Amino acid sequence: MDIVNTLRSLTVAAIPILFAITFHEVAHGWVADKLGDPTARSMGRLSFNPLAHIDPVNTVILPIVLFIVSNGMFIFGSAKPVPVDYRNLKNPRRDSAIVSAAGPVMNIILAIVSLLILVLLYNVLPHMDSDLISSKVMPPVLQMLQYGVSFNIFIAAFNLIPIPPLDGGRIAVSMLPPRQAYAYSRLEPYGIYIVLILWMTGLARIIIYPIQAFIKFLISLFMLPFGGLM
Repeated sequence: MDIVNTLRSLTVAAIPILFAITFHEVAHGWVADKLGDPTARSMGRLSFNPLAHIDPVNTVILPIVLFIVSNGMFIFGSAKPVPVDYRNLKNPRRDSAIVSAAGPVMNIILAIVSLLILVLLYNVLPHMDSDLISSKVMPPVLQMLQYGVSFNIFIAAFNLIPIPPLDGGRIAVSMLPPRQAYAYSRLEPYGIYIVLILWMTGLARIIIYPIQAFIKFLISLFMLPFGGLM
């Protein structure tokens, strides 16, 4: 593998990933705070400083290893979960679903923002006279934005897999009747292992693809007045 190109590609991917996971976690904490739980705010986790959310393994080591092992074809990472005490929420069952949905919704918003910036740049670039800007600066910026779109859609879809402790699992628990919700919530300690097995067997992709397709459809509807790009 070309080390220079690998580092360049890793840098292009790293910035959108940091934005995606930071805003995802802040969204959880901010919505929880608005709904009655100040835990994240009191612990300083409502910060947009990525350092407040970085987990050494899941945010740094895992993405780098996956990127190198996959020859630059795949990268994935996560931040430290924002602490939420669901007992503080005004309506715990309803509000826990809203708090859980806030992260994926934020990633969808980030994907839309990245697309809007891409539309703006594609309209501006043909009128730019500077070869330096167009040939040296803009390509990596466009790559970051394009990666930001795809990663935010992926991370939103991944988190909506209905297995706790993923956001989709917690939304499912909130929507189930109390007895079934309690039984389903007991999967949480094993949820990551279940997701890992699903991923290794390829079944996770079967679940994620329809969710990604639906998210892309919603974004494409929003982008119609701006010329698409989806």
